[in-house]
Amino acid sequence: MKKQVVEINHLTKTYNMYANPTARLKEALHPGRKSYHDVFYALNDVNVHVNEGEMVGFIGENGSGKSTILKIITGVLTPTSGEVKIVGNIAALLELGSGFNPEYSGYENIFLNGMVLGYSRDQMQEKVEDIINFADIGDHLYQPVKTYSSGMFVRLAFAVAINVDPDILIVDEALAVGDLEFQLKCMEKFTEFRNQGKTVLFVSHDVNAVRRFCDRVYWLKNGVVEAEGETMEITEEYENFLKKKSMTTVDREKNIVEEHSAIDIVDVKSAKLLDENLKPLDLVEQDSKVFIKVTYDVKNDQVKHPVLGVAIRTVNNQYVCGLNTLLDKVSIPWKKGLNTFYIEYTKMALLGGEYYFDVALFEENATVPFVYKTKYLTMFITGKYVGEGIVVLDHEWKGSVSDEI
Repeated sequence: MKKQVVEINHLTKTYNMYANPTARLKEALHPGRKSYHDVFYALNDVNVHVNEGEMVGFIGENGSGKSTILKIITGVLTPTSGEVKIVGNIAALLELGSGFNPEYSGYENIFLNGMVLGYSRDQMQEKVEDIINFADIGDHLYQPVKTYSSGMFVRLAFAVAINVDPDILIVDEALAVGDLEFQLKCMEKFTEFRNQGKTVLFVSHDVNAVRRFCDRVYWLKNGVVEAEGETMEITEEYENFLKKKSMTTVDREKNIVEEHSAIDIVDVKSAKLLDENLKPLDLVEQDSKVFIKVTYDVKNDQVKHPVLGVAIRTVNNQYVCGLNTLLDKVSIPWKKGLNTFYIEYTKMALLGGEYYFDVALFEENATVPFVYKTKYLTMFITGKYVGEGIVVLDHEWKGSVSDEI
């Protein structure tokens, strides 16, 4: 069995929250020690255990306690209660350069920062050449840090943190900094850490990055461990939580934009997302069959060859796919009153995320809209981490195709 290098038991971190400075003063001076504050739990009875050589991810919304727990592990913060046991040296890519003195040169700060991380001057002397070569800031190394650009400062701080050969590396969103060349060096070093079997604690808002790197994941929510386990299982559970939460806050009415011609011809009454059994959907499984049921109210039934159009857009308004019945040579019903028509997506191959549907009815050339409603319907897709971008195209990897030509 691998030994445990991080053991956190019943960890709690609280802060006293005062309504104003006067309340703090009243509490300090009150003879009966009356309380004038509320207690905020940044962490509440958290248990975390990490084995040697594991890469463990921490995910959660802003304010969930991710950075707090890492700062307690590194000793930047002290816990209110609980037990934290660490075996081995730690280097943290949290607040890069926090141990630097701006009046000292970069060279002097290498040794200063090394001592902050727990290394002696002799130990840092053995590492200084690698740090200098990694930072690659030239003669600026011998100038006061206060004269550095932000890019040079980060390069030196990153070089120190990642070249001290720690047993445990803590990374908080800072895997790649600086220009492209330096980012590649950072990633090469990180890969080297992985190949050497170093223990890594990794925090990121990029769920796909967590999936690429981590063996296990802790999901923190409001200061407690909501779930812990295998990376794909927990990250999918977390994404579904975010999507469902977003669904409850989407105000569709604010997103509707309607464009009518001078004559009131038709109105879209509803658009519904349905599964293959025509049951309403909350979340769409990637690659599943999906129907959109469009109901529209015809006021003027004398229109010739009307066209129904449906388009999918990302939340950033990127046009993903626009289809209409003119292009597909399909006629739609057009009688006075309510009419219904469906579009079937045989395989919804979009990658996980949030998307919108536009719904429109046009004249026969699909140019002039009778009614156009944008962001009228919201779709949340959940699925495995199988690719990046927007859509997964059908594909197959091959070593050779000569026999098939």
